[in-house]
Amino acid sequence: MTLDAKIMDGSATIAVIGLGYVGLPLAIELANLGYRVVGIDVDQAKIASLRRGESYLR
Repeated sequence: MTLDAKIMDGSATIAVIGLGYVGLPLAIELANLGYRVVGIDVDQAKIASLRRGESYLR
């Protein structure tokens, strides 16, 4: 299956690099649209917070 087809049918896995003030809302919205989303960030505290289901954004 081509990438275009996967995007159109919602089966694509999308990586968001950087889960800051732009990346995190983008990842959330893509997940809400039904895509499988992988978030990548170098900040371990940020990742730990998100894994606990807590937002680090204030």
